[in-house]
Formats: sequence, structure tokens, C-alpha cells
Amino acid sequence: MISLSILKKSPLFSGIDTKDLQSMLSCLSAVEKKYAKNELILRQGDPVGYMGLVLSGRIHILKDDFWGNRTILSDVTPSQMFAESFACSQNQGLSVSVLAVEPTSVLFLDIKRILNTCSSACVFHTRLIRNLLSVLAEKNLMLTGKIDHITKRTTREKLLSYLSAESLKAGSPKFQIPFNRQQLAEYLAVDRSAMSQELSKLQKEDYLSYHKNNFHLKDNFTH
Repeated sequence: MISLSILKKSPLFSGIDTKDLQSMLSCLSAVEKKYAKNELILRQGDPVGYMGLVLSGRIHILKDDFWGNRTILSDVTPSQMFAESFACSQNQGLSVSVLAVEPTSVLFLDIKRILNTCSSACVFHTRLIRNLLSVLAEKNLMLTGKIDHITKRTTREKLLSYLSAESLKAGSPKFQIPFNRQQLAEYLAVDRSAMSQELSKLQKEDYLSYHKNNFHLKDNFTH
């Protein structure tokens, strides 16, 4: 049974009454699939006509180069979506892979059913399309933020840029990030050892403190 409470938290279904959700899922040919930890959900190069919405668990959007070097593009948690841009572009194959980093349940929605009003002219369709456009715009802004981090010149600057943004997003100098050390290095496109050394230096210099993925930025924080 699909959790309607998770769907209500998704920006895709913002403004849509709970009573309409069940009939809407049928209209959109919604299919729920479950994945084990470290199982590939979508593979780079695959054609895709469905967008995904995470119901439970967590996934990473990944980019691997010819030599096997991996970059994490984004972390996706329950009520968030993925692959919507590729699904909207129709014949565009995936340039990324999607990996379940813990046991995960995903709801797949037929993008054609979203973009084209059904024969019964569901009242939620106009709102659904407007919500999808808002999500696409938000994803573009997030990508711009990531580009701002990884285009910094040094590992130190990349770390500070990312951690500062996470602190601002949390509204507190104390916050938790969604990555372990290897995943953070892949997200920032830096060497893990060099990044770990830089984190140790920042802690010794009292710019920040950390334990695992919990961070605390200090008041004397400077570049």
C-alpha cells in the first residue's frame, strides 16, 4: 500500500487533495518497486520514460567516467524525485546512474500521462504540470549551487563552500550532511585522502568540529 502521507510531502503533489491522490495514481500508471542496498535502479545510457519518486530509503545520482571515477551529483530522500528531466526529454538516454544506498522503495510515474491531459480531464492535471515545472526549476538552482562548490580552486575552498551552504540551509552552525567521507569526496570531486587531511586541518585551526557526518561551524570561521 503506497503511503499517501509521503506523496503529500512531495512538491509534485502540492495543492492536490488527499482524496484525489488514489485515483490520480491510477491515471498516471504509477508502479511501486523495491530495491536492495547498493542495487542499481537505473543505469547510465538507459532510455527512460518514467520519473521516480522515493517513497522510502535513499538514493544517489551518480556519474562515472571512462576510467571508473565516480561523482555523486545528488542525494535523494523520501518525497523527492529523480529522472524527471530525462523523462521529459523523451529520447534522451540517461547520462547518469541511480543507486539505492539503502533499502529503497520507488514510485515510478509515466511522464506522458503527466504531460498529456487524460480523456477524463482530471482536475489535478494542470496543477500537476505546474508543480513539475517548479521542481525542474528548483533542481536547476540546486545544480547551480553544486557547480559553485566544485569550481572552487582548492579542496579547502570546496569544503568550506559546501559546509557553509549546508549550515545556511539548516539555519544553524550545527548540522548533519547526507554523505560519509567517500561520498562527500565523490560529491565534491576531490581526492578522499586530501579532503580528510583538510578537514583535520580545519578542525585543528578551530574553524569547525565534526564527528562522522555531524558538523559544527565556529564563529571565527574565515576563508
